[in-house]
Amino acid sequence: MKILFLHGLESKPGGTKPGYLSKAGHVVINPALPRSGFEMSVKIAQDIIDTEQPDIVVGSSRGGAVAMAVNTLDAPIVLIAPAWKRYLSESDIATWDIRCEPQKVIVLHSKDDDVIPIEDSEELKNTYGISVMKVGTNHRMSDNDALEALADVVTWLGKQVES
Repeated sequence: MKILFLHGLESKPGGTKPGYLSKAGHVVINPALPRSGFEMSVKIAQDIIDTEQPDIVVGSSRGGAVAMAVNTLDAPIVLIAPAWKRYLSESDIATWDIRCEPQKVIVLHSKDDDVIPIEDSEELKNTYGISVMKVGTNHRMSDNDALEALADVVTWLGKQVES
């Protein structure tokens, strides 16, 4: 499975989550996203999607907002504690409204997240009918339960794509 992994603001390529997916046998594309310039991060991600056509897009925190702002070309999306309220404009949200396919989006979020409130993900669930899985011990989502849930969700979505 080819995965585009979009890291968060305080992260960088080669972190725990993309490393875990690589060790699980996936091909992980994990570009460096600039700290400043959300639109540049969106452009970088969209260019990779357009050329590499990943099977799944995973976005963590700020990377989750990036994943919501791009056209994934029908690739399913895993959002990890997405920081969408902090980064998406009204026009981004309007575009998401049109593109969102709830059966192709799963959110992983810790109920103990002290950076992005789980209520933000619950709002996505209530508005769009997206599945939200409460896993992990904090915002970093790098504990074993969170990593295993990420790998399981990627595998499950990958099977949906193949069928």
